[in-house]
Amino acid sequence: MSAWPDHVIWWHLHPISFTGAPASAGPAGHRLGRIGTWLDYVIELGANGLALGPVFASGTHGYDTVDHFRIDPRLGDEDDFATLVAACRERGVRVLLDGVFNHVGRDFPHFVDVLEHGGDSAYADWFHLDLGATDRPDGFGYRDFEGHSGLVALNHENPAVQQYTAEVMRYWLERGADGWRLDAAYAVPSAFWHSVLEQVRPQYPDAWFVGEVIHGDYPALVKAGSLDSVTQYELWKSIWSSLNDGNFFELAWTLDRHNDFSEHFLPLTFVGNHDVTRLASQLSEPRHLGHALAVLFTVAGVPSIYAGDEHAFQGVKYERADGDAEIRPEFPPTPEELAPFGWPVYRLHQDLIGLRRRYSWLTRARTRTLHLTNQAFAFELSAPGAGPGLAVLLNASDQNYGFPLERPVTGLLASEPQHSPTVVEANGWAIVELQA
Repeated sequence: MSAWPDHVIWWHLHPISFTGAPASAGPAGHRLGRIGTWLDYVIELGANGLALGPVFASGTHGYDTVDHFRIDPRLGDEDDFATLVAACRERGVRVLLDGVFNHVGRDFPHFVDVLEHGGDSAYADWFHLDLGATDRPDGFGYRDFEGHSGLVALNHENPAVQQYTAEVMRYWLERGADGWRLDAAYAVPSAFWHSVLEQVRPQYPDAWFVGEVIHGDYPALVKAGSLDSVTQYELWKSIWSSLNDGNFFELAWTLDRHNDFSEHFLPLTFVGNHDVTRLASQLSEPRHLGHALAVLFTVAGVPSIYAGDEHAFQGVKYERADGDAEIRPEFPPTPEELAPFGWPVYRLHQDLIGLRRRYSWLTRARTRTLHLTNQAFAFELSAPGAGPGLAVLLNASDQNYGFPLERPVTGLLASEPQHSPTVVEANGWAIVELQA
């Protein structure tokens, strides 16, 4: 496998909402170009990867795909995609595509054929049909995705579905994509991913495949599916809930598990994405934003920043129709039009990413608890042959806290200037270098 994932930091966005495209299939446009105007901003942030949400033809939000071989007309066409990829290549920016292969939209041509011909359709075995369910509006039942009737589950045991998925992956890898995020990978049999990637990897050995997995045995799922990575939702949850609850024991426990995961693969780490409440809204104390970022950019893994989080965007995810609206806003045409209040958080991201670049071994670092109370946590980061390790000092209490570290340290970054690198202000944080 290529080493490039060790050095990538993703900037992740949902193209349909980001570009202000209509919420449902409507007038065609060439909106992918709006994403290209943000690439220099991404580079200045310190990121070098563009993780795109769905860009393929769909009925609404992108996850009800109707044609995996066509760019959504609301976003543009294949020439627009080629232009965006070329702009990324000029800047050394990797491109990750969102592959929705667990389910399709009801207007997916193969399912339309099933709606017309039922069990006589040549594509009946592409889906899980219950032809005896005559009380259903369509005259038969079908398996959907988590109760959403507009998302029709595919039959992943069908070799034709496996071949189709591999063809889609190869098609867009040939056109410049560097890898795939596999949507709802947790709902797909691991044997399916294994079969598909066996067909793709020989031609594209440097491609990176990350599965969306919420919980479970991450290493086992990676191995069984021959994936490269999965989404580290355990760490995401632990970061904000340990801060909200004043319980760093939860985070310490999660970092121990994270060590184990990182022995087997590089997890995709994040504190926000297109499916969850934004970090600035999730934290009960906005002043703890820096604590969360200090963890994200020091622990092992491949970090991903959800567009807007670097400006402390707010937004709550609701479990209702259109419940994603707040967390998926339209962005202005250029970064210069962003509100001024978010730039300090942007600069904090720059500082932390800069530190991660300087200590590049952090991608594969291991953590070790140095000091732990409910509201004070110090952990060490180290890697074989990396030289002096680092320590992250987190203080979520309302008083200054002196961390009893056994080794001398040199201060690197902190929420506020410190009189002593091991004394952290109330509700502050610091990153220090440990001396021999």
